[in-house]
Amino acid sequence: MNMTADVIDINGKKYVPADSVQPTKAESVDGMDYVIVRTYSAGVHAGYLKSRSGKEVVLVNARRLWFWKGAATLSQLAMEGVKSPSDCKFPCEVSSITLTEAIEVIPATAAAKASIDGVAIWKK
Repeated sequence: MNMTADVIDINGKKYVPADSVQPTKAESVDGMDYVIVRTYSAGVHAGYLKSRSGKEVVLVNARRLWFWKGAATLSQLAMEGVKSPSDCKFPCEVSSITLTEAIEVIPATAAAKASIDGVAIWKK
């Protein structure tokens, strides 16, 4: 076992402290970033940010995040995703949505996007 201040090598595999790893941003599509948007009255949505003008936001390939479990805040959800995907209620994706009262736009990590994508479509 080889150890340095930042890296531990065990049998040829390198490990680093969790607090030293920077989360990777979700992959952009056609130059659009994947974000989570909280609105004043339309709830929370995740998708690719096509445009933003004042409080108006247009998302493409977006899902409404109606109910989630396993993240305490939207900030945690945007960084880590959900820890209990089977307990979340995210309806199907829509090709585009215009949100007129956006009050928070948070860039999401690749882990968060994968987590959101992994939640089964909720419907009645």
